[in-house]
Amino acid sequence: MYDYLIVGAGLYGVTCARLLTDEGKKVLVIDRRDHIAGNVYTEETEGIQVHRYGAHIFHTNDRKVWDFVQRFAEFNRFTNAPIANYKGELYSLPFNMYTFNRMWGVVTPEEAEAKIEEQRRSAGITEPGNLEEQAISLVGTDIYEKLIKGYTEKQWGRPCRELPAFIIRRLPVRFTYDNNYFNALYQGIPVGGYTGMVSRMLEGIEVRLVVDYLEDREAYENTAGQVIYTGPIDAYFGYSLGHLEYRSVRFETELLDIPNFQGNAAVNYTDAETPWTRIIEHKWFEFGKDPEGNPLPKTVISREYSSEWKPGEEPYYPVNDEKNGTMYAAYKELADKETVNGNPVIFGGRLGEYRYYDMDQVIAAAMNRMSF
Repeated sequence: MYDYLIVGAGLYGVTCARLLTDEGKKVLVIDRRDHIAGNVYTEETEGIQVHRYGAHIFHTNDRKVWDFVQRFAEFNRFTNAPIANYKGELYSLPFNMYTFNRMWGVVTPEEAEAKIEEQRRSAGITEPGNLEEQAISLVGTDIYEKLIKGYTEKQWGRPCRELPAFIIRRLPVRFTYDNNYFNALYQGIPVGGYTGMVSRMLEGIEVRLVVDYLEDREAYENTAGQVIYTGPIDAYFGYSLGHLEYRSVRFETELLDIPNFQGNAAVNYTDAETPWTRIIEHKWFEFGKDPEGNPLPKTVISREYSSEWKPGEEPYYPVNDEKNGTMYAAYKELADKETVNGNPVIFGGRLGEYRYYDMDQVIAAAMNRMSF
């Protein structure tokens, strides 16, 4: 018998497992995949830590979370400063004075703010009601048309006018020459990759992979006093109320026999005609060097293609519209009443709570749920 059965070896489940084990609880972690670490999984190719499920850059202002992850990994000083490529024109992201200077030739913050205000007034926007109007209010029509519209519509598969305004509100806009995407006190990537970090989090904990909990639920529930479930909440209930919608991502990854493909970890392709949303060059997350500091002779790139999620594919981003919000609320009502062996089932993480989480947020949520 185990005190806890944890379904899912991603960051939420693994954080719970570590904290429970530290409190003397006996824990079993299972996962349907053939590896630990969920979507932060990294694997080594030619000395390069490849982010199989897309780029993951750790950033947080939460000292408690930062101290926790520091127990299991040394973090490098990587700073996320992506580039936008619009038909060969290159712009700095997030939107900052370098972007405004490249777009309009302005030099001072006052000039940049005046240009945005002029374009906002020209568009006649007072109360932004959708993503397009919100974007123009934030950065003007020119930047919206070149750097937001095509990329966002590829990413979400919907016209910007049909997307809610809140999606764009978290996008940084700065009237300084600061191109650090994340305005966080602590930022970096685990030296040696996320898989190594998660493996250390799981030391002393039993883990079983290639196990589908939902196919053999009764057998596993009989082994533990309480269940923590981090899979899709709608799948847990057999999609009885319908399928929650997600956006998915497909990756085309190549090993190239050259030392440098694009000179940056992330380049976003913001025109509508380019089929991929961005290209990741994984070696630059660790500065293109091996642990001894030697330059790596090859490189690995991944093109990312956004698509509508279908059952059987990997779900990535919840579609937080009214229809899905209502459906999730109904599933949560069921979840709040769910028990196993007389104990409430804990639903957590990106899929269990049907919400977008940054890595530090999912760890913080698990820490709060497991607070003793």
